[in-house]
Amino acid sequence: MWIAQLSDPHVRPAGALYKGVVDANAALEAAVAQVNALDPQPDLVLLTGDVTEEGTPAEYAAARAILAPLRAPLRVIPGNHDERGAFRQAFHDHAWLPPNGPLHYVDAASGPVRVIALDVTIPGLHHGDADAAALAWLEAALAAEPRRPAVIMMHQPPIACGVPYLDRYRCHGGAALAALLARFPAVERVLCGHVHRSMLRRFGGTLLCTAPSTATAIGLRPWPGARPASSLEPPGFLLHQWRPEGMLTHAVPIGGFPGPYPFA
Repeated sequence: MWIAQLSDPHVRPAGALYKGVVDANAALEAAVAQVNALDPQPDLVLLTGDVTEEGTPAEYAAARAILAPLRAPLRVIPGNHDERGAFRQAFHDHAWLPPNGPLHYVDAASGPVRVIALDVTIPGLHHGDADAAALAWLEAALAAEPRRPAVIMMHQPPIACGVPYLDRYRCHGGAALAALLARFPAVERVLCGHVHRSMLRRFGGTLLCTAPSTATAIGLRPWPGARPASSLEPPGFLLHQWRPEGMLTHAVPIGGFPGPYPFA
């Protein structure tokens, strides 16, 4: 089973630039085209939050139009820049979304790997929280099929990475979440977005991955007092392949590059 993970496109209304700098909509279009060109085709596409920049209906309309050409089924969760009500309305035709409350859900029908979406966002705030209610929901979801391979998708990563302006907005409750996941060894990955960088860390007996943004990269400035910064590094996405022996994750840059050449 192949799973493509896109994240943090920060879609704007048609004609507007993200932060006045980058055409985030065109960048997401390029990502969708590259995912569609993969061989083999992914069985599923995950979008791990911050679909839009301001959570407006116009931005969601633009996002739906850009995402529409995806050939593989799409599963999506909100990020801190999304607005739950507008998000739910924009994706009202996606039957896996719950009708109210946090947007937790389980997709058990797309292949051998269950996708468990954990909505840790807090409306109006930028950090997340794996609170007691979220953990109780997740425990029940994992216990329903404890031996079946699963990935957890969430927006804010529940770890500190040492970059002060990223750690300020991480998901709280990481220790309790890690302790819960350690009881379920069939969890293959915890898949996050939010940080606009690719990061890997052991977490709760599994591997936590963050996907790069399709728009911009947040600066890697791991020193005290570092000021927030971003740059136009090459965008990318993650591609996860599950086989019975385990899950393999590839980092894929988005763009056109010289080659292929007849050597390896």
